[in-house]
Amino acid sequence: MSRLDLSPEEFQKLALRVSMFTTDYLRRLPALPSFPAEVTGKNVQAKFAGELPEEGMGERAFDALEEVFAASRPNSPGFMAYVFGSGEPVAALGDFAASVLNQNVTAWRSSPAAITIERKVVAWLAEGLGCKGMAGSLCGGGSSANLMALCMAREAKAPANEHGAQGGVIYTSTETHMSTPKAAALLGLGHEAVRYIGVDGDFRMRLELLEAAIKKDLADNKKPIAVVATAGTVATGSVDPLEGIAELCARYGLWMHVDGAYGALAALAAPEKFKGIERADSITLDPHKWLYQPVDCSCLLYRDFTAASAAFSHSGDYAKVLQTDPLESFAFFEESIELSRRFRALKLWLSLRYHGMRAFREAIAEDLRLAQVLAAEIDSTPALERLAPVNLSAVCFRYKTAESDKMNEAILSEVIRRGRVYISNATIGGRFALRACITNHRTTEADVRAVVTEVLAAAQSLKT
Repeated sequence: MSRLDLSPEEFQKLALRVSMFTTDYLRRLPALPSFPAEVTGKNVQAKFAGELPEEGMGERAFDALEEVFAASRPNSPGFMAYVFGSGEPVAALGDFAASVLNQNVTAWRSSPAAITIERKVVAWLAEGLGCKGMAGSLCGGGSSANLMALCMAREAKAPANEHGAQGGVIYTSTETHMSTPKAAALLGLGHEAVRYIGVDGDFRMRLELLEAAIKKDLADNKKPIAVVATAGTVATGSVDPLEGIAELCARYGLWMHVDGAYGALAALAAPEKFKGIERADSITLDPHKWLYQPVDCSCLLYRDFTAASAAFSHSGDYAKVLQTDPLESFAFFEESIELSRRFRALKLWLSLRYHGMRAFREAIAEDLRLAQVLAAEIDSTPALERLAPVNLSAVCFRYKTAESDKMNEAILSEVIRRGRVYISNATIGGRFALRACITNHRTTEADVRAVVTEVLAAAQSLKT
């Protein structure tokens, strides 16, 4: 028996210890501060500065779990800072089971159940968005999904795999996620190939400016490739005019990609906000955001397998699929940048089956409602002003003062230090804004109302 192996009894003992520890953590979670008190870079560094042991510590290795959890930002109800899911517990158990099973979800022959379950889960997600029939795969994050989508767009509109990138232009709004220009650089198109289209008062891409930019590039003998529409901008949660963008993409022969990493899954609860998404060529969505899954669990949906195959099907003989049955010959590496892939779908599959889609739909609807509660609370507070419409669940506002930016920066630091709620910041119209974003199934109305009371309390403490 290898020294690395455990007897069933030893494994059960350790698993029970972890189970009891994490159960206690979940029991305490609602009352935990939104950020661990007195945690600094230096003291966290000191906690974990030990040398790699030559001889194993055995069960004592697990003693440090308490310090790890104590020095980590908890998914407590008061966390409303980033667009980040809350780690639904059934899914966490699915992650545990997936790690024990340890499948390489690359081809049916290496992981029959995992391949089948992932394809089913992807189909469920597509159908939930009103995009039944789209295929796709799970991946590590929205940035990876956006990169793969734009790789497919490039191969469909300006093929580069054989002879290298020959140029091409991508259009997106000034509110786009940073992964869009990063993808353009990685694909050999360059940052200068990205056209940033201005937005309206609701921070949505302006169609007339988009069409003007496309026409100018065509007149200059440039090669338009794709439009990246955003369904839930990272700062304000705005949704671009998807129907109008789809019309322009059809008119000019462009690939339409929807970066819905933040917002697209809200279509489960509010489909009216996402009309036109069903016309996209590809869509990014993040179950590890608004389906509350533990990271990592992103998804790329696409409409045309030919485009995916053209972008990613380049397999060595060692990976050649010999099966002829269409189910048994399936391989994700023919349509994805990944070869080795973890069983991400198990947690989502178990979570959806355990709770049912209605529970998730209701949780998302509640997050949307809570954002409106917070917006109304801000609007009724004379000392505060809201800086953007609340389209989904992001609420941007500030404390009104003569030294607005400097004061609001100090307020944000003080709110986080106080620990009742955790919010973040954004730049809205060149101004520093406080930002609360609700994608947490544990957040309550009391928590969102506490955002206002905590900001006012922080401002008062800074004045005295």
